[in-house]
Amino acid sequence: MSQIKLARLQHALAERAEKNLLRQPVTLDNYNGRLITINGQQYLNFSGNDYLGLATAPEVLQAFAEGAAHYGAGSSGSPLVTGQHKVHQQLSDMLCDWLGVERALLFSSGFAANQAMLLTLADKQDLLLLDKLSHASLIDAALCSKADLKRFAHNDLSSLSSLLEHQSADALQPMVVTEGVFSMDGDGPDLPALLALCQQHKAPLLLDDAHGLGVLGPEGSGSAAAQGIAISDLFCLMANFGKALGVGGAFVAGSKTVIDYLEQFGRHYIYSTGLSPALCAAVIKSIELCRSQSWRREILQQNISLFRQLAAELPLLVSDTAIQGVVLGSNQRALTASKKLKQAGIWLSAIRPPTVPSGSARLRITLSAQHTAQDIRLLVQQLRQTV
Repeated sequence: MSQIKLARLQHALAERAEKNLLRQPVTLDNYNGRLITINGQQYLNFSGNDYLGLATAPEVLQAFAEGAAHYGAGSSGSPLVTGQHKVHQQLSDMLCDWLGVERALLFSSGFAANQAMLLTLADKQDLLLLDKLSHASLIDAALCSKADLKRFAHNDLSSLSSLLEHQSADALQPMVVTEGVFSMDGDGPDLPALLALCQQHKAPLLLDDAHGLGVLGPEGSGSAAAQGIAISDLFCLMANFGKALGVGGAFVAGSKTVIDYLEQFGRHYIYSTGLSPALCAAVIKSIELCRSQSWRREILQQNISLFRQLAAELPLLVSDTAIQGVVLGSNQRALTASKKLKQAGIWLSAIRPPTVPSGSARLRITLSAQHTAQDIRLLVQQLRQTV
């Protein structure tokens, strides 16, 4: 029987290879934000999510080291046993102050946080309505939950409105899930209009703001605040510390009732080892820098504007964020372009299905405050020659 199973696995791998869909991890020799070294070769990095350059900020690294010396490297247990340290509560309190929410719960990753959020809060009396381009963690959680699932056209309020209106006569409670900035396209919804539609239909709005937190809004407080929405108007908010904040881990924030419920019933929280306290100390320092050093966001916005201006002739997706997509269509074309760019000293990964829809393979460019104008000009010059 094991041989039959192995044969199935080998067949699946061969099919993926035939379609140019195999993906391999990349082992870095060194990382300093704008530059990465792989197998002794240095590249300009346009594939990371360190939007503000905080992953290597000296203050964050020092906080990490001091946190390890003071609290230890690991938390030693799950949060409800012995894994909750004083620094975990300090981080939660800082999130509440920063975002204007009542409580925040910490998780090991954004994937775990999204899984906990939907699997815990949605039950068989609910209908989850997800944007068509929602992250895999949201889709998987919705599919595994007891709730029904329907998906609306990407950022399309009329599509969502139609689903909500058809549901009005049903006993199921609709819950709307979307993202502040979509990770592969770099765009986002009209959140005020979306919230108004949800309020009209008494549908809670849940927001994944992994790629908006730190980058958008006053003090980097995220997509909702950037569009004039009080985060407290959301049913709950998920974001992580591994993108603009440059560290790792994630959180779900909301009212005391919602977070108390997640704390008591969220299996991803209850049965996982708590975040490293040293990591929490680093996140606290990263948030402090994010809030106080607005120049990081200003430089990032300048880099985004420069790239959009120089790359106007390229097949760009519509985006005014750090995520810029150049859609090439076929998997082979995207892989070939990525290989040519690496030969020119630029690390830019090819993104293919199932991460993006079939036929929309692309180069996913991510810009950082650490990039220089010269870096961006070189990137666009090479893209013009390659694409």
